[in-house]
Amino acid sequence: MCDVISPGWWSHFPRHRRRKANQEHTISTSDPQGGTPGESRNDLSGSSRDVVQAGNVSGGIHFHHGLAPGGSGPVPRQLPADVPGFVNRVAELRQLDAVLTDRDGAEVVVTVNVVAGTAGAGKTSLVLHWAHQIKHRFPDGQLFVNLRGYDPGEPVTADQALRGFLRGLGVPTAEIPRDIDTAAALYRSLLAERRVLVLLDNAATVGQVRPLLPGTGNSLVVVTSRSRLSSLAVRDGARRLTLGVLPEPEAVALLRAVTSGYRPEDDTAKLTELARLCAQLPLALRIAAERAASHPHMRLDDLIAELRDESALWDALSTGSDEEAEAVRTVFAWSYRALPEQAARLFRLLGLHPGAEFSLSAAAALADLPPHRVRQLLDDLVGAHLLEQTAPDRYQFHDLLRAYATGQAQTDEPEEHREAALRRVLEWYLLSADAAQGHISPAAEHLALDDASAPAAPVPEFADYHAAVDWAEREQGVFPHLVRAATVAGLDELAWKLAAALWNARPPSMPENDWLGLGHLGLEAAERLGDIRAQVLLRTDLGRAYRTVNRFAEGLDHLEAALRLVRDGGSRLDEARILNLIGLTHLRLRRLDSAADAIGEAAAIFQDAGEPLWAANATANTASTHLSAGRLPEAEAAAERALAAHRALNHRRGEGNALRITAALHLEQGRVAQARQAAEEALEIALNLRDHALEGFWLLTLGDVQRAAGQHADALTSYQRSAMLHRRLADRSREALAWRGTGQTYTALERPDEAADFHRRAAAVHRELDDTWQHAVELDHLADAIAAKDPEQARAHWAEALALLAPYTDPRALEVRRRIEERLAAGDRAG
Repeated sequence: MCDVISPGWWSHFPRHRRRKANQEHTISTSDPQGGTPGESRNDLSGSSRDVVQAGNVSGGIHFHHGLAPGGSGPVPRQLPADVPGFVNRVAELRQLDAVLTDRDGAEVVVTVNVVAGTAGAGKTSLVLHWAHQIKHRFPDGQLFVNLRGYDPGEPVTADQALRGFLRGLGVPTAEIPRDIDTAAALYRSLLAERRVLVLLDNAATVGQVRPLLPGTGNSLVVVTSRSRLSSLAVRDGARRLTLGVLPEPEAVALLRAVTSGYRPEDDTAKLTELARLCAQLPLALRIAAERAASHPHMRLDDLIAELRDESALWDALSTGSDEEAEAVRTVFAWSYRALPEQAARLFRLLGLHPGAEFSLSAAAALADLPPHRVRQLLDDLVGAHLLEQTAPDRYQFHDLLRAYATGQAQTDEPEEHREAALRRVLEWYLLSADAAQGHISPAAEHLALDDASAPAAPVPEFADYHAAVDWAEREQGVFPHLVRAATVAGLDELAWKLAAALWNARPPSMPENDWLGLGHLGLEAAERLGDIRAQVLLRTDLGRAYRTVNRFAEGLDHLEAALRLVRDGGSRLDEARILNLIGLTHLRLRRLDSAADAIGEAAAIFQDAGEPLWAANATANTASTHLSAGRLPEAEAAAERALAAHRALNHRRGEGNALRITAALHLEQGRVAQARQAAEEALEIALNLRDHALEGFWLLTLGDVQRAAGQHADALTSYQRSAMLHRRLADRSREALAWRGTGQTYTALERPDEAADFHRRAAAVHRELDDTWQHAVELDHLADAIAAKDPEQARAHWAEALALLAPYTDPRALEVRRRIEERLAAGDRAG
């Protein structure tokens, strides 16, 4: 079963326009892999996001991906709003301006600046204020990410930040490479000829930053951190600006700016005293000033006395080792204790939220209050500078405030209330994921959930697939924290259910690798509960996930363990589903007898159970097994049955798969026109489903058909698109199959050197993956490509291929062996 993922640019082209677009672009180099990871140079010409070659085939083909440089695609505008009432920091702003002055007129590559300073010093406010002043000098956009390096929860990884940047630069989420090195290379390529301002906020380590640095071009990177990040200066030439506390006059000016118009002008001496109590840190100063502004008739002496009392309490409890931190906590406590009870309770409960950012509905679930009331309380917290609003109905803490809120929850909220609040929000996420699953994975079985335990917050009702994916995209950052929070709290039933539901509700931008950790946590929770049904479900999902990322041995381990559990007392239908997945894994490994046995057993159970859709799927998988073995009559009969069944059920995904098999059968039987019609119908279904996994796989068949029809330019286009998609899906085996098709096409064009380059690269991948069948087939094609120029090396490749083919006895394997032996014999006679 493949994930439904968002569309790429190709799916928006009507078929007649796709061919025209193909004829307007060329690709300049013959490197079949499209560059090495880490290469920052961009070799593409043309203006399409994914450059394709067709029409008049001249020059080589370079498998690259991404938006073309130089300004095509969207211009990201990711800067958060400027800080209202920003004052002072004049000297620091001048230092930042000097960076631009130094760049003017110089041949600049990339400039990196680190703004370092203590917590609460106003690093983010300074950088954002400056960025808004100079953003016009970066016409290709501004990228921003809060890396949350000092947040109490998990920091944002470079991989996660890269994905956000690539989406901002117009790369569809489904086409973002899963491998971080490949994603970073794509990111560098997109920025190579652009002038972009990149803001990396709250970085804790150089590891969070370095993959986000452009390689070449005229971009500017600004990093904020509590650390000096010294290696950025040593290795990347970063300039550092260290931000201290505000000088007294500037601290007083900030207090006046925030309170101006809300209360009579306060005495400078008293404002100075208030500033000193706030350690002259901007974060504390703004909270204190907001408190004063909201009490215009309260004397400043009284506010200062309250803050002194709070400070004395903290002094008694602290070690005095960090005066600035103690001052900040004092201001937090002073402001928190002034909140109305409901607002204070919401503030501390929000400290229990598993992730750094949360929605209005999640907050309502924590508080067990109606959303309209929670919105009012959130507005109060935002107004008091205790919370930040990041988007409509979405909020986050400053990391210091989140830590403080969590601490207050531990001290001010009874344990049973904390547990109830955490359970409510986890249940809200579980019910929401279940609702999203109905659109994202409609064929997946839903968990049995207790709606009676639903919290006060309403569960989202998604209008369509897009709305469900939008929700999953927004919330995917919290998904890992949900399962971990449930595990730590000992809520094992919630932990495994969340892991299972999130597998089916994950967005296209979330790689299967990111779910594997959640799946294992869920499985461990199910094992602690002794819940066999849950273990079967999680092991089945883990088996599917491992197969998707080509970790077949681990996938089979989980599937076979699930099968043993089911056979000890589970349902026959579960047994059949697991057998079907086992068969598909054996099929990918070309263990054809094992695949046929498992799929055949599954098909019989599906038939007996009256499950027509699953039976049709198993019939199509049977056809694929026969096709791989070269048993064409059996494959054709099974494919016809599967196609008819899926059409009767109006199951488009299954219909497309059956059409792809049918196209391959027609091609082997010499019916090229029928093969092309079936392949194009299959591809149209994949495009309409917006499923890049299906599109990439089925393009391999279309490319084969186009090559057989002598439409070499179209074939190269199909193979290049397939290779690009499979690289981004982290399927190296099928990416290598696309290189094979390209090599065969160049052989047909009588360009053997370029053909050999592609076959060598594909053979190396199959050797590395220990795929003896595909390795042998690739060596056969490589030998064909070089036979005229280097007959001795060709003989060596054929001899190695024969040795690799020895274990295979199916008709197709015997035919390949016979052909190679004939070529070797012909060479002997010629010699």
